[in-house]
Amino acid sequence: MKAYKILAINPGSTSTKIAVYNGNEELFEQTLRHSSEELAPFATITEQFGFRKQLVLDALEQAGVKITELDAVIGRGGVVKPIPSGVYEVNDALKHDLETGVGGQHASNLGGLIALDIATLAGVKGYIADPVVVDELQDVARVTGCPEIERQSVFHALNQKAVAREYAESKGVAYESMNIIVAHMGGGISVGAHRKGQVVDVNNALDGDGPLTPERAGTLPAGQLVRLAMSGKYSADQMKKMITGKGGMVAYIGSNDLRDVIAIADKGNGKAKLLLDAMCYNVGKSIGAAAAVLHGKVDAIILTGGIAYSDRVCVYIEEMVDFIAPVVRVPGENEMQALAANAARVLAGTETAKVYL
Repeated sequence: MKAYKILAINPGSTSTKIAVYNGNEELFEQTLRHSSEELAPFATITEQFGFRKQLVLDALEQAGVKITELDAVIGRGGVVKPIPSGVYEVNDALKHDLETGVGGQHASNLGGLIALDIATLAGVKGYIADPVVVDELQDVARVTGCPEIERQSVFHALNQKAVAREYAESKGVAYESMNIIVAHMGGGISVGAHRKGQVVDVNNALDGDGPLTPERAGTLPAGQLVRLAMSGKYSADQMKKMITGKGGMVAYIGSNDLRDVIAIADKGNGKAKLLLDAMCYNVGKSIGAAAAVLHGKVDAIILTGGIAYSDRVCVYIEEMVDFIAPVVRVPGENEMQALAANAARVLAGTETAKVYL
C-alpha cells in the first residue's frame, strides 16, 4: 500500500488531539489543551469551531507540516444519526448534522467540521470514520419490554473496529470472516459482539448501560431506579449524573482514576477491592452474554482501552472467560492511528467511502 500523508483530528471536551501519519509512521502528534477560561466565551460546541481550527493550523505550521502535502484529512466522527460502520466523506448533509448537533452537542462533532475545512484548504477530501453512533444491531437486540424504549447502539466504535480488524489481519484472515468479542474499558465500558464484520449487539456505554465503570453506574435495577428518581430528592440532572459522570467508582471512592482505586484496594480497603472486583466481574459476565449472542462460536476476545493496561483487571476477566476463546490484550485507545488507517484504506481503494444521507 502506498504511504499516504494523512492528518487525523480528535476533539475532546478540553483538548484537541492531532497527528500526521505517513503510512504507518507517525510524523507528528500533539495534544492541544483548552482551559475552561478559553472555552467560556463559547455558548455551544459549534461556536468553538474557529478557535479550535486555528489552533490546529498554528500547531501544524509550527511543526513544519505543510497542509498542501496532505493526501486527506480525517476527524473523529460526531454524534450524528445512527449509521453503519465505515468511512464517510464530509458532505453537506453530514456537515449540517455536525453543526446542528442532531444527535446532541459533543466535542467530537467538531472533528468532521475541522477536517472538512482544512481538507478544503489543502485541496483534498475530508472524512470521518466509525463515530460512536455506529449502528449494526440485529433487530432482536433492540427490543425491550417497554414499547416506548428501544435499545440504542452507542459505543467505542472507532477503537473496537480498529482492534478487531488488526487482530484479524494478524491472523491473515478478513475481519468479515471472524466472530470476535471486544471489551473496551475506559471511563465508559462497552462490550461488543462482532459477527462477521458487524457489531450485532453492544451495550449503550454513553448512557451508562452495561458494567459499572470508573464514572458510570452501569445497568441498574429498574424498580429501585424509578423509586429513587421519583423520591423528590434529586433533579433530573442529578439523576443523569448518578448514572454517567458521577456514578460507578467515583461515587464510592471519590476518584474516577482506576489507579487510585487499585492503590486504595492494595492498602486493604475492602470497599475498593469489592468495587474493582465488581467491575471486572460484570465485564466478564457481559463477555459471556456476548458469547451467547455469537452462539458460542468465538474466535477471540479482545480487552482494550486504557484499563486494559492493568494486569490485575485483565487477569480477573481472563480467568472468567478464557474457556470461551483466546483472550488478547490491546491496551490503549489507538484512536489517531485508527483514524489514519481508515482514511488510508479509502485512498488505496481497498474501501469505498460511504455517503451520509
